[in-house]
Amino acid sequence: MFGITLCLLFVAGVATGVTTLSTEAIPEYVKQCSRSDPKLKTCLIDALHHLRPYLSVGIPEIELPSVEPFRMDELTLSLTGGINGYKVQLRELFVKGASNYTVDDIKLGSPFEAVIRMPALILDAHYSSSGVLIILPASGNGTFHARFDDPKALVKGTVSTKVKDGKTYLNVDKLDVVLDVKKVQMRVRKIFNNNRILTEATNLFLRENGQEVLKVMEPQLKKKLSTLFAGIVNQLLRHVPVEVFLVP
Repeated sequence: MFGITLCLLFVAGVATGVTTLSTEAIPEYVKQCSRSDPKLKTCLIDALHHLRPYLSVGIPEIELPSVEPFRMDELTLSLTGGINGYKVQLRELFVKGASNYTVDDIKLGSPFEAVIRMPALILDAHYSSSGVLIILPASGNGTFHARFDDPKALVKGTVSTKVKDGKTYLNVDKLDVVLDVKKVQMRVRKIFNNNRILTEATNLFLRENGQEVLKVMEPQLKKKLSTLFAGIVNQLLRHVPVEVFLVP
């Protein structure tokens, strides 16, 4: 998913006609592409794949932290209605697997698009709940674990350019991330003071309603992922001009 970083640089560079600076040092995490390459899209996808191990461990020289795992603050979910509706809060969410992406396709231009797949995204969080689940009082705290198998991300966005000291820098003005997940697994542990009946009831609910729970998550998850990814991408864009990535 973080492959959108280089994608933004290349796509915007192609769209805006940026030229190269021949004296610019080429960082090891950059695989350059030529605007005149008839297989430019293939080169761009290869460059995005070249970036994966660097995103996994971070790039200290441009103050880009590791994305494994990346952290979100919280999600608040209302899973059933009514005065005693079952509500869940997930805090300190850690997501693993985002750097293990494969780029299926990219669309050059502005706005840009990219289709990105991952084998799995793993989510761990602190869990708290309130209300009634089925017929059982379900207020408690514990841990939450989810696995999203074979997620596909459709990434769309727009960028703007700024010239500084003769170099062209980009900024992500808008970013939209839509996830499509085929298989969802969710479970909780150590909740309700380890009450076995309530724990099993909650896990049964999550097993049978995983896609529905994900749908409730999606509006908040989409907004938080878009904000998070735009921030990471812009951290790179502030330090590395387009001319480093794209040559004539």
